[in-house]
Amino acid sequence: MYLKNISLFNYKNFSDISFDFDTKINCFVGKNGIGKTNVLDAIYYLAYGKSYFNPQAVQNIKHGEDFFVVDGTFVKDDREEQIVCSLKKGQKKILKRNNKPYEKFSDHIGFIPLVIISPSDRDLITEGSETRRKFIDIVISQLDSTYLQGLISYQKTLIQRNALLKYFAINRVFDAETLAIYDEQLSQYGTPIFQKRQQFLSEFIPIFNKHHHSITNSAENVNLVYESSLNHKSLLESLKENLEKDKVLQYTSSGIHKDDLIFEIEANPIKKFGSQGQQKSYLIALKFAQFEFLKKGSGQKPILLFDDIFDKLDEERVSKIVEMVNEDTFGQLFISDTHSTRTEEIVKSSYQSYKIFNL
Repeated sequence: MYLKNISLFNYKNFSDISFDFDTKINCFVGKNGIGKTNVLDAIYYLAYGKSYFNPQAVQNIKHGEDFFVVDGTFVKDDREEQIVCSLKKGQKKILKRNNKPYEKFSDHIGFIPLVIISPSDRDLITEGSETRRKFIDIVISQLDSTYLQGLISYQKTLIQRNALLKYFAINRVFDAETLAIYDEQLSQYGTPIFQKRQQFLSEFIPIFNKHHHSITNSAENVNLVYESSLNHKSLLESLKENLEKDKVLQYTSSGIHKDDLIFEIEANPIKKFGSQGQQKSYLIALKFAQFEFLKKGSGQKPILLFDDIFDKLDEERVSKIVEMVNEDTFGQLFISDTHSTRTEEIVKSSYQSYKIFNL
């Protein structure tokens, strides 16, 4: 699978630009702020129906314009697939595959396996639990549509339960029977999600450890620890136990929406005890594990986007990644960098076809 071409209209800093890509290596080079990351983000948009960097869709429209269009042609299983994502201010975002609009964006997730590695991934370490839950959920959802639908149903029920708790507080009333209905639904949707996350991590952690050992030459012991209230009691029990607390807070304080993934190095949190270099290696291993997991599960080599590659790695390790392209570990690779000479020297050494786009 590969991306053949892409066209951007009023997307971020681009008015109208198109690219025809190489099936192996594509490099975007130029000064900071020129739009290299924006092109990679547009490719991400076609796979996920949203931006990796800017969750507010309307903010991806070029300043002064009232719409954007991202149009790309992929080749998958020897067949061309046109994916178009567009948004006009004041209207709903539209995602089409071969001119047919998706009724639900969730139906598109997993069709284009793709992994992005970016300096902003550091949020996985520095930000709260929601960022790490999203990482788990995105990986699983690309291979399991039932999981994604369960997650959507859980979130809808959670919103309704929270609204009911607020209603109780404002009106100084309480209806145990109505609340029990939402508790049952949260348990119905949440318990399989918890079980699937457990199963996923049992498969994912050994892959992650393998890549970390390869990147660091086994320099440290690392681990991923899944924290959940469901490790100790059922979701229904947890909801009942925290009812009085929830009534005071006016929201649901326990459940799979509070789960976390703890990143450890030598049995300590890497956020506090890991150096900048150790954190970078940890995140690269995490994303390479995501790549391998999706590759195995989908039967396709995911497209790999490497934003600002030298922010993450030194030249020796970048060369190692390009070697992995040569060894056929990776499929199509997109790289952004500020130094064209440095990038071209490394990709030449891969003996693979490549294109360099100077922005």
